[in-house]
Amino acid sequence: MTELLRKVGMESCKPLTTPMTTTTANSDDEFSPLEDPTVYRQLVGSLMYLLITRPDLSFAVNRLCQFMHNPKEDNRATLKHVLRYVQGTLTLGLRLTSSVALVVHAFFDSDWAGYSLDTKSTASYAVFLGPKLISWGSKKQRTVARSSTEAEYKALADVSAEVVWVHSLLQDLALACPTTLVLWCDNLGATYLCSNPIFHARTKHVEVYYHFFRDKVASGFLKVNFVSTHDQLAGIFTKPLAVSRFTALRFKLRVVPCPLTA
Repeated sequence: MTELLRKVGMESCKPLTTPMTTTTANSDDEFSPLEDPTVYRQLVGSLMYLLITRPDLSFAVNRLCQFMHNPKEDNRATLKHVLRYVQGTLTLGLRLTSSVALVVHAFFDSDWAGYSLDTKSTASYAVFLGPKLISWGSKKQRTVARSSTEAEYKALADVSAEVVWVHSLLQDLALACPTTLVLWCDNLGATYLCSNPIFHARTKHVEVYYHFFRDKVASGFLKVNFVSTHDQLAGIFTKPLAVSRFTALRFKLRVVPCPLTA
């Protein structure tokens, strides 16, 4: 992180407390393209490697990556904002500790139509092994969702695939874990859709790709439970948050000060 800041002469910049502001606008025609986007692409590429130990940067880096083909002045301003946040959090890292608990559970969330340029939603998930965060993601959905329930339903398909893979990996390592894996959702509509066939008519327009986890729920392999929005840990990966909310979720993900080693 220090080397990255030194490369752009920001090792002494004023630090910030969040990687993005809640009022950040998407790039549009009001801003001119960068004359030389090479530096922008190099810095964003470096930040992608940083995500290995800094999941709190996932949403911001995901947003920056969406403009790699044609970055503009406001994208560069957002990039500098992220770097100033990095400057203020050099000691933070993802803490992993030993644990006998092998319970796999996951949180998933979606910011419906949060991307104003094309009204697509951002879906995210956070997969835990016991108390430890082991997998996470933040990605713009491929198609436009017609409701918040549909956006959450699509996010459920993504986290289901990830959880199934984690469970398979644990089996290959000869590690036993509970047969029922719990997914936490803050949208009651999506919770009902995954198990109640009465609502099937409302999802006829949804691609078959998103329905594969229905069999997993019916067989008891997956279980979708409701969680309040306040306790939805994946919310940090879907949209910019206020300082207090962002800091609280970052701590719950176990991104905490870590001792620096030589």
